[in-house]
Amino acid sequence: MSEPVRVRGSVVVPDTELVWRFSRSSGPGGQHVNTSDSKAELRFDLASTRALPEVWRERALERLAGRLVDGRVLVVQASEFRSQWRNREAAVVRLSALLTEACAPPPKARRATRPSRGMVQRRLENKRHRSELKQGRRSPRGGE
Repeated sequence: MSEPVRVRGSVVVPDTELVWRFSRSSGPGGQHVNTSDSKAELRFDLASTRALPEVWRERALERLAGRLVDGRVLVVQASEFRSQWRNREAAVVRLSALLTEACAPPPKARRATRPSRGMVQRRLENKRHRSELKQGRRSPRGGE
């Protein structure tokens, strides 16, 4: 492979944990498409990997639960290119992006805040001012 599957920082998934499968791709390509296996499918057993720290693995299993096959294996397919090599690269990039996003720490919880009294007063004063401006534009006879 040209580039490893980098997750976050220095964490990398080794090639030994990746399973590749190739098949014929659909779409344009002429006679060549009927004879070459250009579609790439990359399988990664997320439940039994030792490449990810335990916390990240649990987080990824929880966040990617809807995408996992048998609740264990993450499958990524790429068939947009005519070349098997480029489809392999696309699958690696896709897997890396999925794992990076799934292993990211949860966002910081938002604390509810209230606007200050001065801010509320300024907003209401601005509304009053705009209302007076618009009333001043009206015709004295009520819009005739």
